[in-house]
Amino acid sequence: MARVLVAMSGGVDSSLAAALLVDEGHDVTGVHLKLADVDLAEQVPGQGCCTLDDAQDARRVAQVLGVDFYVWDLSDVFRREVQAPFATEYAAGRTPNPCITCNDRVKYAALLERARTLGFDVLATGHHVALTENRGRVSLRRPTDRRKDQTYVLYRASQEQLRHSRFPVGAYTKVEVRSMARERGLRTATKPESYDVCFIPAGDTAGYLEGRVSDAPGDIVDLDGRVLGQHRGVWRYTIGQRRGLGLGDHERRFVVDLDARQRRVVVGAREALACHWLELDDLHWISGAPPTDGTGGLTVQIRAHGRPVPACLDGHRVEVDEPLYGVAIGQAAVLYHGDECLGGGVIGTADRAPQLPVA
Repeated sequence: MARVLVAMSGGVDSSLAAALLVDEGHDVTGVHLKLADVDLAEQVPGQGCCTLDDAQDARRVAQVLGVDFYVWDLSDVFRREVQAPFATEYAAGRTPNPCITCNDRVKYAALLERARTLGFDVLATGHHVALTENRGRVSLRRPTDRRKDQTYVLYRASQEQLRHSRFPVGAYTKVEVRSMARERGLRTATKPESYDVCFIPAGDTAGYLEGRVSDAPGDIVDLDGRVLGQHRGVWRYTIGQRRGLGLGDHERRFVVDLDARQRRVVVGAREALACHWLELDDLHWISGAPPTDGTGGLTVQIRAHGRPVPACLDGHRVEVDEPLYGVAIGQAAVLYHGDECLGGGVIGTADRAPQLPVA
């Protein structure tokens, strides 16, 4: 029997994770993290997280299971480590993934460290991932339900962290998770899933950044540097965006680059979005760097639920066998071998579009 701290978000996955561990006879304690300060007026049922309803749902599930339950306020560290860098990165023309940052610095890593300090043997979460161990080496693998795969957001996990982690729902499909939650009478069994960034529950990133990032007007230009229009800040645009450019013509154009230094939004045809290689910064490998000898078998994924693309690694450079579209600087590129998540890094450079002359 282990002493287990379960991170209970108020959703069905973490609720069932706690229930399964209770069934196994472990000494379970539930904790709900207060992370984002979201105005009550902005809270939308079924969107975002960190709401009062989420905390209440987690508490009531803990009561049904008969386990101790606490709420820990980590909002200060969340603002410092997640929200502030999020705004800074957008202002710099980059596209961060706050869920990865949160898991790396707050929700997973910081919580696990606190759990170990308080004498818990392991931390359990409702992430849909799987773990295997061979000769002391722990592997992070895709779960049974590939549609719910969350290995991408945990690519920065370490061997030490994984040795003290449990992910009970990774062995089940989402349908099975809900069915087992209903059988146990858990109120979260039919609760809608959340897909938005927790501190932007309405999904309006530009609206969230308004007032947090200063306007920096500039030009919208084509790939030849010709000025087509003006904008109020590169942070209002995303790579691959087609609508809302306000150019007043009927030519089909996409945002293909964001140049915050020159205050330029670059637009072009869809073909200009194609990338054949990426240069990664801040590389992290879960268990040593993957082979770079061309033996093959590697794939790369640039979104949480994106399609893996065959790739090869040469130092910090990832070359892909087929074009990637919509690559944004600041995104994570995560590498896999089969269903094993090897690690990855942050996209620092890509061959997304030709370099424009300096204005």
